Amino acid sequence: MFGFLKKVGDYTKDAVGAAQYLTQGLSVTFDHLRRRPITVQYPYEKLIPSERYRGRIHYEFDKCIACEVCVRVCPINLPVVDWVMNKATKKKELRNYSIDFGVCIFCGNCVEYCPTNCLSMTEEYELAAFDRHSLNYDNIALGRLPTSVTSDPAVFPLRELAYLPKGVMDPHGVPDTDRRAGKLPETAATSSASSNGEPS
Repeated sequence: MFGFLKKVGDYTKDAVGAAQYLTQGLSVTFDHLRRRPITVQYPYEKLIPSERYRGRIHYEFDKCIACEVCVRVCPINLPVVDWVMNKATKKKELRNYSIDFGVCIFCGNCVEYCPTNCLSMTEEYELAAFDRHSLNYDNIALGRLPTSVTSDPAVFPLRELAYLPKGVMDPHGVPDTDRRAGKLPETAATSSASSNGEPS
């Protein structure tokens, strides 16, 4: 008799616990349902990366002395430094420098340890390609100036908290009735077209 009552008590306890867990999960779900969206409408809107963001590496050919420090500090020995020894001057002559961004982990070691500061991190993060071999950048591709989000006229740059009202740090505390700072893709496309003088 006592064994049966113990089983019923355990079953009831488990059922109550399961109901509590289910209620907690549903409360989180319904809480998120009533929150306003904070998604950036990419590619019409882009967040401006932070100052220390590690994006595409910029390379200055004229500063490089072919010391290969970047290769030694790289965890995967990624940069390819092609040089020859000039017998007349007894110095290295750099022929080619390349980095494969399909393999790079953007750790920033090469930039940090470069003695001549010929390497630097940029804010470029759009490196998608249809062919992985096109991600192997030579010294000409690495030497081009980085594209800036703020200077792109087709993009509405947004800082991380710039789309919130002044003094508000939590986006979930803003009422649904308030106007959203970002624009929908169709709105952004028509406004950019009208600003360029094109008929909408």
